[in-house]
Amino acid sequence: MTFEAKSFVAGLPSLPGVYRMIGAAGEVLYVGKAGDLKKRVASYFRKQGLSPRIRLMISQVVSVEVTAARSESEALLLENNLIKSLAPRYNILFRDDKSYPYLMITGHAFPRLGFHRGAKDRHDRHFGPFPHAHAVRESIQLLQRVFRLRTCEDSVFQNRSRPCLLHQIRRCTAPCTGLISAQRYAEDVRSAALFLEGREDDVTRLLGERMEEASSARRYEEAALYRDQIRALSRVQARQYVESERGVDADVVACARENGIACVNLTMIRGGRHVGDRSFFPQNAAEASGAEIIEAFLGQHYVEQPRPPLVISSAAARGERRVWVVMAEKNARLALQQRLREKTTQESRVAALREALGLPETVQRIECFDISHTMGEAAVASCVVYDRHALQKAEYRRFNMRGLTPGDDYAAMRQALGRRYERVLAGEGKLPDLILIDGGRGQLNSARGALADLGLNDVAVAGVAKGPERKPGLEELVLDSGARAFSLPPQHPALHLIQSVRDEAHRFALAGHRARRSKARTTSSLNEVPGVGAKRRQRLLAHFGGLQGVQAAAVDELAQVDGVSRALAEKIYQRLHA
Repeated sequence: MTFEAKSFVAGLPSLPGVYRMIGAAGEVLYVGKAGDLKKRVASYFRKQGLSPRIRLMISQVVSVEVTAARSESEALLLENNLIKSLAPRYNILFRDDKSYPYLMITGHAFPRLGFHRGAKDRHDRHFGPFPHAHAVRESIQLLQRVFRLRTCEDSVFQNRSRPCLLHQIRRCTAPCTGLISAQRYAEDVRSAALFLEGREDDVTRLLGERMEEASSARRYEEAALYRDQIRALSRVQARQYVESERGVDADVVACARENGIACVNLTMIRGGRHVGDRSFFPQNAAEASGAEIIEAFLGQHYVEQPRPPLVISSAAARGERRVWVVMAEKNARLALQQRLREKTTQESRVAALREALGLPETVQRIECFDISHTMGEAAVASCVVYDRHALQKAEYRRFNMRGLTPGDDYAAMRQALGRRYERVLAGEGKLPDLILIDGGRGQLNSARGALADLGLNDVAVAGVAKGPERKPGLEELVLDSGARAFSLPPQHPALHLIQSVRDEAHRFALAGHRARRSKARTTSSLNEVPGVGAKRRQRLLAHFGGLQGVQAAAVDELAQVDGVSRALAEKIYQRLHA
C-alpha cells in the first residue's frame, strides 16, 4: 500500500496538534506534536535532510492520523499521553512513573520537618523536588543539626510529657514540652526556609544579629545557642561541593550512549546546592542521536514534573554551568557503564537458566508467585515480573485471597494463577515464558492445575522449594510432579537469578500482607470500641481520610469529629494504641 503524502499534506490545517504515523498492520509507529501540522508532517516526506532512523520509519508508513489542538501546550500533553499509552516503536520512551519527593515544612503552630510525596496541602510549604528519598532525608538531617526543628508526627507531638532522645542529642528543641517559645521556634523555622531557598548569607546575618542582641541584653545562654547555630551552618556550607549564584534552582541534563544503550542523567540544583541526580534509560533509542534523546526527555519529563527556572542541556555552557554539565555527563557515563555490566551479568544468568532447565533460546520473560499470610490471616499472593533482563516493577500484581480455608496455600496458589492468567488471556499483560512458584511439589501441582483450567499447557513451570535445611543456596527445583527435585551449585548464575526473582516475589507479597493485616486489625479495633457504631465509624474515616489517619490522630483531633466526645476520643485512642 502506497501512502500519497503530497495529497494528504495538502489537506492538512496549519494548526497546532498531534500526528500519528501508522504502519501496514495498523500499528502506531510514531507520535509527534506540531505547532503547525501542515509544515511538520510535510517535513517528513522531503527527500533530503532525514536521519537514517526517520527514513526507515517513513518507508513503513501507510497512513497518517492527525488531531488538532487549541494550543501547542495542549498538543504537548496529548502527545505525552499517547506516547505512554501506545508505546510507538520509533518514539524514544522514558518511563518515569514515580512522583518526586519533597521536603515539607508544615503549617502548624510548631511546624514539622517532613518527607512528602503526592498531592500538596496548601497550608504546608514544599521545597524541591528532590531526585530521590535519600536526598530529602539527608537534607532533613542537615536541618536538624543546624535548626533543630521537630520531625515527629502530630500524634506523638501532642501526647509527649517529656523530651525525646532527639532533644538529648541536640537535634530538636523539644517544643512538645514547652522548652522553646513559639516566637523562638518560628525564628528557627524562618531560618530553615531561607536556607532551603539558598539564602545562607541572610541566615548567617540574621543569626548574627540575634546573637548580638541576646549578648547585649546579657542573655548569654541564648547568645551561645545562636553562636552554635552559626558554627553548624558554617560546617554545612564548607561541605557543599557544588555552590552557585544566590538561590538558583536548575536541572542539568546530559546524555551518554554506548553499544545501543542510552542514558540520560538529570542532575538537580536546588537553592544553589547539588541535591542529587537520577539516571534514565530510554527505550527505542539505539539509533537516535544524543540531541534527539535529550529533546525526547525534555518533552516527556516536564509534562508531569515541575520545571525549574533554569534547564541546562548544552555542552556550550560556560562558567559554573559548564561545571554542572560536565558533572552530569560524567554521571551519565558512570550509570551507563554500570547498566552495561548489569546487562552482561543478567544475559549470562538467563542463558544459564535456559541451559539448566532445558528451556528454548526464546525464553526471556519470567513471572514468579508467592503467598504471604500469618496463620492464614489476610493472605496475599504476589506476582513479580522479570523481562528484558530486569525486574519490571510497573507490571507487578497482588491478589487478595478470598473464599479460601485459612492456611490452604495450595488453593491460594491455584486462585492466584487463575486470576492472573484470566486477565492475561483477556488482554491485560503478556504470557510468560517461565513461571516460578515459591514452593515445592504441592504448590507446583496447584499451579499446573490452574493453568490447565485455562488451557495453558505449554508454559514452563518450576517450583522453588527451600530444601531440607532451608538455607539460601540449597534450594531445590521441581519441574515435574513425577520427577525428583534437583539442586544447582550455590554459585550457579541460574540459581542467582532464581533467588533474586523469588526473593522479590516474597518481599512484594509480604508488604501486601502486612498492609492488609494492619487495615483489618485497625478496622476490627475501631469496631470493638463501645459507643462507635457504623455512623461514627464512617464519620471518623471520612474526617481523617481513612484508617491510617484515624490511627495517627491525637485525642484532641478525634474529639473534633461530630458525635465523638472527649471521653469517647480517649477510648478510641487507647484501643488503637493498645
